[in-house]
Amino acid sequence: MSQQSLTLPATGPGSGAGSAAGTAKAQRSRRLLELAGAAAIVATYVFLVLTQPAEIANGPASFAALVALGGFLLGAVLLIAAALPVLPTSTLVLMPVALVLNVVLGQLMGTTGLPFYCDAIGTVLIAILAGPAAGAATGALSSIVWSFFNPTVLPFAAGAALIGFLAGLAARSGLFRRFYLAPVAGFLTGILAGVVSAPIAAFVFGGTSGLGTGAVVSAFRAMGDTLLAAVTKQALISDPMDKAIVFAIAALLVYALPRRTTFRFPFIRRFRVLAGKTAAAPEA
Repeated sequence: MSQQSLTLPATGPGSGAGSAAGTAKAQRSRRLLELAGAAAIVATYVFLVLTQPAEIANGPASFAALVALGGFLLGAVLLIAAALPVLPTSTLVLMPVALVLNVVLGQLMGTTGLPFYCDAIGTVLIAILAGPAAGAATGALSSIVWSFFNPTVLPFAAGAALIGFLAGLAARSGLFRRFYLAPVAGFLTGILAGVVSAPIAAFVFGGTSGLGTGAVVSAFRAMGDTLLAAVTKQALISDPMDKAIVFAIAALLVYALPRRTTFRFPFIRRFRVLAGKTAAAPEA
């Protein structure tokens, strides 16, 4: 049943047109906020690639770190503001849990020496439940929060936001209705995320931003590759496999939730994100 069938009939002349106009205006405002948030994140990313501020790894005291922190934070806030009108309270409550999940798993994987990250499970989880804008905001916020413990993570906030955005698009397109499509979507997302993160890893950190990934980069460098080529090859090996795993785990987590819980999310109901019939909307 469509949402319009649940509304009361218009009681005055022009009230229907006014309501439609108000809805269209609200949608335009949300789109503008989404574009502004994405622009802030992209502009900050371009700044980091062009200036190549190696001192950003020393902490938030440098000018480059402050610009990155402010730019990515602004982008995340604008994306949240865009998604806020359609976010249920359950999403806002779940976001801090997703942030902690990203940071803890990412920090643990960084000590294993494996060329994987597993630092986007919470981001993808929010993207599946709440859509691209919420996923992008969660990804950017994860990098910002994590940077207070590990400053080298901050420049990768643009890639983290991209992962959340693409995961939301995959959910909207129905790629999570069949479990086997989730890792495929993750693999494709990893290719794009790897290409975006490669210049940051190469120019800002010299290709040594991670223990396991740094070893792969060193191996390609020993074969005669340039720094950017070596980092890009490493990213195209590690990121697609990592994101395939992340998307599969996030899909398992979502399907493990009770259906009454998942169908409380308007994004899930509107775009039929999950397999099976849509459950009746819970009463307010």
